[in-house]
Amino acid sequence: MSKRTAIIDIGSNSVSMVIYEKTSRFAFNLIYESKSKVRLSQDAYKNDENLQKIPMQRTFDALSDYMKVIASLKAKKTLCVATSALRDAPNKKEFLKKVSDKLGLKIKIIDGQKEAYLGGIACANLLPTQENALTIDIGGGSTEFAFINQKNIEETISLNLGTLRLKELFFDNANEKEAIKYIDEKLQKLNTITSNKLVGIGGTMRALSTAIMQEVDFPLIKLHAFESDAKRYKNFIDKILVADEKELLKLGIKENRLDVIKTGSIILQRVIKKLSISEIITSGVGVKEGLYLSDLLRHAKDKLPANYNPSVRNILDLYVDDKNYSNNLSKLSKILFDLLQDKLHLATEHRASLSTGALLYPAGSSIHQFSLNKHSYYLLQSSLEYGFTQKQIVLISTLVRYAKRKLPSQMHVDKYAILLPKRETLDALSYILSLSIALLSHRPRNIDFTLTLKDNTIHVTTKDKLYLTQEAIKTLEPLKNLWVKLLQV
Repeated sequence: MSKRTAIIDIGSNSVSMVIYEKTSRFAFNLIYESKSKVRLSQDAYKNDENLQKIPMQRTFDALSDYMKVIASLKAKKTLCVATSALRDAPNKKEFLKKVSDKLGLKIKIIDGQKEAYLGGIACANLLPTQENALTIDIGGGSTEFAFINQKNIEETISLNLGTLRLKELFFDNANEKEAIKYIDEKLQKLNTITSNKLVGIGGTMRALSTAIMQEVDFPLIKLHAFESDAKRYKNFIDKILVADEKELLKLGIKENRLDVIKTGSIILQRVIKKLSISEIITSGVGVKEGLYLSDLLRHAKDKLPANYNPSVRNILDLYVDDKNYSNNLSKLSKILFDLLQDKLHLATEHRASLSTGALLYPAGSSIHQFSLNKHSYYLLQSSLEYGFTQKQIVLISTLVRYAKRKLPSQMHVDKYAILLPKRETLDALSYILSLSIALLSHRPRNIDFTLTLKDNTIHVTTKDKLYLTQEAIKTLEPLKNLWVKLLQV
């Protein structure tokens, strides 16, 4: 597979492109992202689904510029797919030929089942493990669903329900009751699905979730893996459906989505009602990421290896030079966790977060050694994207921020209170990481000491004096009723 791959998705509302660069076998880094609201299917549903001249030209112009970006960034492979707008259009050949002849770009039109599948494998691989979850991707011309169980896509469904389609067929004529009837008839195809967890893909979900995060003053500025109960969405949609344009803006809806947010919201509302959805997770990935993964994982049945995280691997590839130290730090943090788990009443679920924080702690030194903690913190909070819950991301980044220093400040804990574990747990995990760093001050090739716990004291047995370690331990803010003693033998 090419090191740099461009992915273009031509939808009914927008055309978007990402360029990924591989950093190792299954790890990749996003180096470019752009979206243009070309509204390719504008007025098509009023004209027997035929694409109109001006929207086609807008889309062509966007693609023309994307081809220039691809050349500039030297992407060696380009994958381009089109969904509902082109697959439904009787006059699509005209547009496909023009793009092929003048831009040299081959567009592959995918059916609704393939579109649903691509969104599904993106969520199955890049969101925290989902069981019995249904993805929903509300587009301009169609809405796709994929049922995920244990990272397997067990069923895909595509319906001719879309924001622009409903707008032009019903809402432009103030016929909301007929729109609801039309939606509910289409949703009968979901009768085989039993799931109370919905994973939202696409512009409508991103717009609603972003606005809800603003409304509740959510502390983490990260949309991917945002979780909320469905009741909050139901209540917010009720506000959306009765709001005028000024009120929509006050609710946090962006101007470029004002004309389709109500149609998208009403589709989501009817799905929530039909399936009795109780939990909604927002996905920052979709068809583009699924297309990239289907190429990357074509010899692995579209699945990343078990226990493999592309975000972690990417950060290691790009920012951690001394991987031996990084691995030793992770290993030692787990040894200390196991040693102290019962005494400090630590839940097993936090072991992996501690280990990841230890593994990636050195990353910030590649930016500036003297600001290692600060850079590691910001790097992990923004770049730990895939496979983690937002609670895990905040915990991991918090641990590296305060590593080798005092325990987390109360101001920080208060800011992220809804995402962090209780104070006693946070302090214990923070101390374990700091102690791990202190114990490895001499940077051994392999861990060259043993640890035992006797009453309230951690005994570190070593053949060497470990002067630097002794000095580092003295600077740590101690954990209540826990001491460290070095024994040279």
